[in-house]
Amino acid sequence: MPRRLYSCTPSRLNTWLDCRRRYRFTYLDRPQPQKGPAWGHNSVGASVHNALAAWWREPYEKRTPLMAAILLSNGWLTDGFRDAEQSLAWRDRARDMVSGYVSTLDPSDDPVGVERTVATRTKVIAVSGRIDRLDRRGDELVVVDYKTGRRPLTTDDARSSLALAIYAVAASRMMRTPCHTVELHHLPTGEIVEWEHSDESLARHITRAEEVAVEAAEADDRYREDAALAEPLFAPSPGPICSWCDFRRHCPEGQAAAPDKRPWEGLAD
Repeated sequence: MPRRLYSCTPSRLNTWLDCRRRYRFTYLDRPQPQKGPAWGHNSVGASVHNALAAWWREPYEKRTPLMAAILLSNGWLTDGFRDAEQSLAWRDRARDMVSGYVSTLDPSDDPVGVERTVATRTKVIAVSGRIDRLDRRGDELVVVDYKTGRRPLTTDDARSSLALAIYAVAASRMMRTPCHTVELHHLPTGEIVEWEHSDESLARHITRAEEVAVEAAEADDRYREDAALAEPLFAPSPGPICSWCDFRRHCPEGQAAAPDKRPWEGLAD
């Protein structure tokens, strides 16, 4: 019998690549193991993304830097900060971040999509995901992804991103419009990192996604047959990133590999 399509998101595929134990905790174990506390840097990122999405949904005449600041303040998420003082300080930083960013945009240049869900299928996978912003530039579409982390970005981040490549392919197929360019917009610095894929490089990413999906699907089936016997398929990948894992408390190997981090330690100084 032919195998059914593996239904996934880019996040699911990347979780399999990053750590198979975290994959099991996230997507297979039910009830799901309890997560750790919320992270402050995730609150900043979500608040900024929400404000920018809302800004584009405002009428053209209201798309101003001031409106971006207001939307950020009104939707500010307070989880994961050391205290109220730190939360307010970061709210002000994020407000400057979004207002400064939108001042570089043309408010009349409506995107094709904001927080747009795209999906596509191959013979192996049915994959879907949500794009921060999808632009039309000339005869092509461009995938735009917002970043708020403290780490500077490189061209390789855009070139190697499995998620961005999948978004480009899915957007192109859904809208019957070529899409080869992907961009990372780093709001803390205002830097834009771009990569222009070829048809061949996009195809390589899709092939890689299918390869990951086959591995994960086989492990999923083994888990459903006998979770205990399937345990070796979900070995952890201990390393520095274990400090930031939501399921750290359930993983002795992760605890040994990297120190505990307080919820606000991912924020830039």
